[in-house]
Amino acid sequence: MIKIVVAACALILGAAGLPAYLTAGDLPKIVGQDGSIERPGADFRRDWSHLGSWAVLDKDSAAHGIHDVYATRATVDAFRATGKYPDGAVLVKEIRSFETDQLTTGNVAYAGNPAVWFVMVKDSTGRFEGKNPLWAEGWGWAMFQADNPEKQIAESFEASCMGCHTPVAKTDWVFQSGYPTLK
Repeated sequence: MIKIVVAACALILGAAGLPAYLTAGDLPKIVGQDGSIERPGADFRRDWSHLGSWAVLDKDSAAHGIHDVYATRATVDAFRATGKYPDGAVLVKEIRSFETDQLTTGNVAYAGNPAVWFVMVKDSTGRFEGKNPLWAEGWGWAMFQADNPEKQIAESFEASCMGCHTPVAKTDWVFQSGYPTLK
């Protein structure tokens, strides 16, 4: 009987559009038992929704480059329906270098090679707060550099993430103004 209920729930959740790595009440498979966070596989660009892009033009900024942000379709649908990110939502920001060229249409800038990825995982229940420094303010936070994309390098939310995200504390620590897909 339990197997039938579990199978039925899996079919219902699958029909509801939840991504394969999410199950009801669980965090994504990219989150370890200790709260460690892995970077999603390269397919996120192909399979997820592109929320928006912006460019940081200041060459002296650590954030210089073209920023593209992605989320699963289920995250987008949930946000549109409720105005909130659901538990287990994953946001990936990929920062790419600027490439420029002179074309017949004029001077252009476009995204080059990836430089860094930021990953945020929504955790509305505070599973790891106080236990893992990467978890604070309802999110898990991680950073990966292109020279070693499998190694998470953020020290903590306070040291590595808060400085940039403080201005958007009132929008659940997310720069939502740059995401037309959520509107």
